[in-house]
Amino acid sequence: QVQLVESGGGLVQAGGSLRLSCAASGRTFSSYAMGWFRQAPGKEREFVARIGWSGGSTYYADSVKGRFTISRDNAKNTVYLQMNSLKTEDTAVYYCATDLTPVFSIRPRYWGQGTQVTVSS
Repeated sequence: QVQLVESGGGLVQAGGSLRLSCAASGRTFSSYAMGWFRQAPGKEREFVARIGWSGGSTYYADSVKGRFTISRDNAKNTVYLQMNSLKTEDTAVYYCATDLTPVFSIRPRYWGQGTQVTVSS
């Protein structure tokens, strides 16, 4: 089992930046891949970014590529999402998630509670 707790969301103007954090507890953090997802009002949850267990492999949704950066600090059991050049369409609840496997799963079993990101025009 694992517990995931996101933080760092808030209100920011378009063009601004935020850094989300996701702290994990329980299983050995450095052994599994992590991902970020988001859900905007009235829309389905969508994949944003993922990172391999060692941090050496990352992948992004086209909508955030070049603006968002996912990273992890295995010594702190934390994964981050640096979000730059934010757009109003980035407004959503952001979730970190994992399937507790070294290979990322697009349908992870374990989710955090989410953190709200609101981008104003």
